[in-house]
Amino acid sequence: MSIASAVNPWFLANRRDLPWRAPQFGAWGILVSEIMLQQTPVARVVPRLEQWLARWPTPADLAAAPPGDAVRAWDRLGYPRRALRLHAAAVAITEQHGGVVPSDLDALLALPGIGDYTARAIAAFAFGARHPVVDTNVRRVIARAIDGQAEAGPPSTRRDLAAMEELLPHSLPDAQLFNAAMMELGAIVCTARSPRCFTEPTDCPIADSCRWRAAGYPAYEGPRAAVQATFAGSDRQVRGLIMAELRGSDIPVTAAELATTWPDQTQLGRAIAGLLADGLAVEVTGGYELP
Repeated sequence: MSIASAVNPWFLANRRDLPWRAPQFGAWGILVSEIMLQQTPVARVVPRLEQWLARWPTPADLAAAPPGDAVRAWDRLGYPRRALRLHAAAVAITEQHGGVVPSDLDALLALPGIGDYTARAIAAFAFGARHPVVDTNVRRVIARAIDGQAEAGPPSTRRDLAAMEELLPHSLPDAQLFNAAMMELGAIVCTARSPRCFTEPTDCPIADSCRWRAAGYPAYEGPRAAVQATFAGSDRQVRGLIMAELRGSDIPVTAAELATTWPDQTQLGRAIAGLLADGLAVEVTGGYELP
């Protein structure tokens, strides 16, 4: 089933105006945006991305800064280990590739903190390479339109890439466009909770050929991915409180000061130990600070 001929024109007419889609945005900007967009909404990423690239317009600029500066600039994007990974990738690009983001998929995969999805996205969107790029939105569109299921089920890199590869046009420009178009379709039309074909089927370019819609929108009965623990009261929340204290101080934060951030001192100690192990904080004379 080929859907690119319908999805690509729809994308050209309806795509959002996002910074990383601008002509000549650059591979470094795309790399930064892809890491920021992991588990963070677009609306929160755009202003932080612009500030980041204004401060560190090249990998060498970021590599020359202390890792703690990257963590502080990450602010509240969440999952601050991404800031350390981005800094490590900038160092590797500077030292191993002359400060130029590599275009080869294997070279991208060899960079610290660059996984399979991110490497393929950079290769496809920055360099026009023909690689299937699969995120949550793409998986959902394929599950519904091609497989007739409401949900994609637990991810499988091998299976998901193969499914997208079957749909990917052979033309390099069309393939690049299709990767972006499928993500956009899942993000703004074929959404997880309220797909617009329920009320406005003309908004979806493949509504007439969607197998899930043709089957009457059957409920999903397959396996599901494990549900993450709620944020409130979690170790992740405590880590976030500690990181906020460290980002907001130019001098070491004492153990006594951190003790006031959370009542459960056992959980607080576990969170501090985790941040130290992850390299997001360091213990110094007088307390703790960013690396």
